[in-house]
Amino acid sequence: MSTSLDKLRAAMETASPTQGETKSYTDDRFWKPELDKSGNGYAVVRFLPTPEGEEMPWVSYWDHGFQGPGGWYIEKSLTTLGKQDPVSEYNTQLWNTGIEANKEIARKQKRRLHYVSNVFVVSDPKNPDNEGKVFLYKFGKKIFEQLKEAISPQFEDEAAINPFDLREGANFKIKIRKVDGYWNYDKSEFDSIEPLFDDEARLTEVATSAHSLSEIIAPSEFKSYDELKEKLDRVLGLSGGVSTSTAESVAEDMEEVPWSNTTESVAEEPVVASAESTLESESGDDAMDYFKKLAETD
Repeated sequence: MSTSLDKLRAAMETASPTQGETKSYTDDRFWKPELDKSGNGYAVVRFLPTPEGEEMPWVSYWDHGFQGPGGWYIEKSLTTLGKQDPVSEYNTQLWNTGIEANKEIARKQKRRLHYVSNVFVVSDPKNPDNEGKVFLYKFGKKIFEQLKEAISPQFEDEAAINPFDLREGANFKIKIRKVDGYWNYDKSEFDSIEPLFDDEARLTEVATSAHSLSEIIAPSEFKSYDELKEKLDRVLGLSGGVSTSTAESVAEDMEEVPWSNTTESVAEEPVVASAESTLESESGDDAMDYFKKLAETD
């Protein structure tokens, strides 16, 4: 099922997470590129059209990933569904204390934005067995911006393409470098426009092999507010409101989630009034480049 460029443009301009997905790090439907011994990564994929009966060729969601005295907190955020989330609320409390140490903790617990699409793996030098197969691919705002640029180029001498079209789209060359310890996708680019295959039957086979996105974005895939609050309290050792001693008890050198460098992610902030706008404005380019933390997921 193809999706018009106009519809894709409109959706990308207003793209905001309204859904979530299952944990990709345990799901073999998901594919991710890997680095070689030199610390670089390379792969070629083709983004697939919208699955039959669905609205868009991608879904997006927010999550949180951080470590506290009581372990790891790695959960999708209810703000994805437009609901209150205990981590966003707690981060806002921290920020509103005006204490710099608390603000730093809030920054480390920021929301992370992820996108998920179906891809056909054209080339995967690190894992050739993946080539010729359809997977779900989790990526971040950096790659999403490259998809938008392909659909709505900034310069008159650049032709718009539908990167999700198997016949009139183009392969996407994923090029990864390590920059300041994080995976950087700036050199990734689309190849020239051409069909994925000249064989119509093969194109149809690939398109119909796409995994359903709607199955992994249902509200039932999110934990309840009470479940998330209980886990947050346990991970951070909270017993009530925010205090200086509570903030100081949380390690200021929290590591990123174990797989944070395996996907491009974007760090964004809690959807709670003034704290959200302040934190996001402070994030600046960091929020744009990271996926940071989302994901990227990847």
